[in-house]
Amino acid sequence: MDAQYNYAAVTDDVVRRLKDIVSDKRVIYRDAEKIEPYSHDEVNAKEYAHNPEVVVLVQSAEEIAAIMKLANAEKIPVTPRGAGSGLSGGAVPLYGGILVSMEKMNRILEIDRKNMVVIAEPGVVTNDLNNRVKEEGLFFAGYPMSLETCFIGGNVAENSGGGRALKYGVTGRYVLGLEVVLPTGEVVQFGGKRVKDVTGYNMVQMMVGSEGTLGIFSKIILKLLPLPQATIDMLVLFPDVESALQVTPQIMTDLRLIPAGVEFMDKLSLEITCNYLGEKESYAGAAAILLIELDGNNREQVLDECLKIDNLCQECGALDSFVGEGPRDQEKIWRVRKNAGDAYNALGDILSAEDIVVPPASIIEVIPRLQDLSEKYGLLIPSFGHVGDGNLHVTVIKKPSDDLQRCKKILPDILSELYILAKELGGTISGEHGIGHKRSKYLPLVMGDAEIATMKRIKLALDPLNILNPGKIIE
Repeated sequence: MDAQYNYAAVTDDVVRRLKDIVSDKRVIYRDAEKIEPYSHDEVNAKEYAHNPEVVVLVQSAEEIAAIMKLANAEKIPVTPRGAGSGLSGGAVPLYGGILVSMEKMNRILEIDRKNMVVIAEPGVVTNDLNNRVKEEGLFFAGYPMSLETCFIGGNVAENSGGGRALKYGVTGRYVLGLEVVLPTGEVVQFGGKRVKDVTGYNMVQMMVGSEGTLGIFSKIILKLLPLPQATIDMLVLFPDVESALQVTPQIMTDLRLIPAGVEFMDKLSLEITCNYLGEKESYAGAAAILLIELDGNNREQVLDECLKIDNLCQECGALDSFVGEGPRDQEKIWRVRKNAGDAYNALGDILSAEDIVVPPASIIEVIPRLQDLSEKYGLLIPSFGHVGDGNLHVTVIKKPSDDLQRCKKILPDILSELYILAKELGGTISGEHGIGHKRSKYLPLVMGDAEIATMKRIKLALDPLNILNPGKIIE
C-alpha cells in the first residue's frame, strides 16, 4: 500500500458494484489462475510482477467512467491494460486494486477513406487494423515491430516506435484525436479528424505516451497514408560494426534517400539468434548486419534506390548483400531480426532488456562503450535496433556459468552507467519501451528536478488522489 495516499482494498461490496457496472461474466475475482496473467507484462523478472485484486473487462467509455468514479470514491487504485506486451511494467497493478482490461474493446468503428482516418477502440490488435485498412489501399505508418500482438491503445499510451520510424515517425505523429476517460471519471474528446488544430493546449499529444497515468483511451482517431505500391528489403553483411554504422547517415546525406527503416544487429545478437534458428552458417564472417527497407509507388525508382545503396555499402566494405522483393524473400531476410527477442528469451538468462536512444550519428560511439561495460562487469551485452533513428535495444544477459545473485546485485550499476552514457551523448533512457515502474527510479539520471516536478504537477492536477496507474513514470 502507498502510505501517502492510503489506498483502500477491494471488498466484496466493491466487487458487487463492479458487477453492477459491467455484468458478472466480465469480472474476475478470487480466481488466482485467471488473475495471474494480468500480473505482468513482457518483462521477465518476477520482481516487477504484482497481482490485481480484481480484473474488469470493459466494453465502453461509460463503463470505464463509472469504474473510475467508484475508485475515486473508495480510494482504490486502477491500472489500465492492453495486450500486456509492454517492456516497462507499465500495465502491472503495482498496488493491486482494480485492473481495467481493454481486450473486449476491439472494434474498428470507422474507416473514413476520404479523410484518410480510422477510428478504433483501444483493444484492436495493430496488425488487424493494418490488414483492414490495407483493403482500402491505406496503411497506418506508425506501427511498432510487435504489431502482431500489441493493441493500438498500448501503442498510443507508450508512443511506440518501430522499424519504419526513420521515414514515417512514431505512433504519436498519426494520432489526430482521442476519446479519454480522465482519472476522475469524466469522458472528454481531444482532437478529431482535423489535420490542423491549435485551439487550446495540445491535449492529444500530452496523452500520447503518458503510459496510462493521465487517462484511459476509449476511442482513437488515427491518420492513414496511401499504401506504398513497391517495397524492397536488403540484408547487408559487414566485417565490423564501424563499417555498418557509417553507412546509415551516408544514405541520407550523400545519396539523399530516406529508407523506410534501417535495422542493425551486432555479432553477438546474430550468434544468439542464429543458434536459436539453427542457421549457424548463414552469417559466417559478419560482425554486423544492416536490414534496409525501401518503399515507394514506383518499382523502378525503388529498384534504383536499392542499387545506389548497395553500391554505397560495397564502397564501405560490405562483405555481401541480399535483396528481397516479394513476401517470401522479404520474410527470409527479416527472419533473424524478428526472432531476436525470442532467441534472447530462450536463453533464460536475460537480466534486463533496454532501449536507449541517442542522436542517430552517436550510435557509432555507443557500441564500443557497451563492450567496455561487458568486460567491466563480466556480462554479455548484445545489441540490435533501429539505428536510423538512434534507438538501440541493449540487452544485459548473464553468462551460463555466472552466479545469478551476483548479476542481480550489479545490475543497477550497469543500468546507471548505460543511462548516463546515453545522456552524455545527448540521448535518454527509453526510445519506445517507456518508463513504467521498471525505469522510474532512474529518471533523475536524465531529467532535472524542475522537469520532474512539472510532470508531477500535471499528474496531480488531473488525478488528485493518484488513483490511475500509480507508481509509473514518476516514483
